Amino acid sequence: VRVMQEYPKMAIKIESHTDSRGNDDYNEELSDRRAKATRDYIISHGISADRIESAIGFGEKLLVNKCANGISCSDSEHDMNRRSEFIIIRM
Repeated sequence: VRVMQEYPKMAIKIESHTDSRGNDDYNEELSDRRAKATRDYIISHGISADRIESAIGFGEKLLVNKCANGISCSDSEHDMNRRSEFIIIRM
């Protein structure tokens, strides 16, 4: 929010992700709810909704490491996949 306040022309996309634990459909919905909650938080702090192009959840489709279904990974490795990314589309 602070960065978007400092750069009033900045627009973003929000992309949220989960780790591979849990049901694929559940993870997709969870990440979508996370993206929408992030968008709502930003808007509730005074950033105009038209500066957020989209808020989409990808579930476990775009993992940042090898921790797919059936692969043994540590909690910290799974943690890396649970994230929200802010993609700047306009400055």
